[in-house]
Amino acid sequence: MQNKISEVLLQNWDYCMDIEDWAPPLSDALEGVDSKQALWKPEGGAANSIWETVNHLTYYKVRLLRKLKGLPKQPDAESNDDTFTVTAEGEEAWAKAVADLKDVHAALREIIEALEEGAYDWGGSGHAPGEEVMSLILHDSYHTGQIIMLRKLQGSWVSNRSFN
Repeated sequence: MQNKISEVLLQNWDYCMDIEDWAPPLSDALEGVDSKQALWKPEGGAANSIWETVNHLTYYKVRLLRKLKGLPKQPDAESNDDTFTVTAEGEEAWAKAVADLKDVHAALREIIEALEEGAYDWGGSGHAPGEEVMSLILHDSYHTGQIIMLRKLQGSWVSNRSFN
C-alpha cells in the first residue's frame, strides 16, 4: 500500500517529537532535564545549551506555524544566533520553554494533517508547505542529536537504553 505524502510527513513529524524510530525523539531527549542541565555548556563555549536549542527550535516552528496559518510574520531575529537566546531562568521558565516547544509542535501537526496531497502544490512564493515541514523534520532531528550529545557530555543521559 502506498502512503500519501501527507501521511509520510505526519509520520516523520511524530518521530521527531514523540515516537522512537532510528533515533530517540525530542521528548525523550528532554525528559528529566532540569533548568541547570538545560543551561549547561561544555568547556570552551563552542556549543549551545539545551535551553538555547529548545528556544531555537521553538522560534522556527512558530515562524512556520504563522506562515501556514496566514498570520502576520513574526519579527525576524537579527541573526540565526539570536534564536538561541535564553532570557529567563529557573525551573518554571524551563518548564514553560519545553511546553511552548511541544505546544507549537502539536499545533503544526494539526496543520500537517490538513495539508493532504496539496502539501507540495504551492502557488505562493518560496517553498511549498511540505518542503518546509520536511526541512523542520530534518532540523529537529539534527538538534535532537545535539541535545543528546550534550546530555552524554554532562552525564545525564542513560548509558544503556532499551527501546522497542
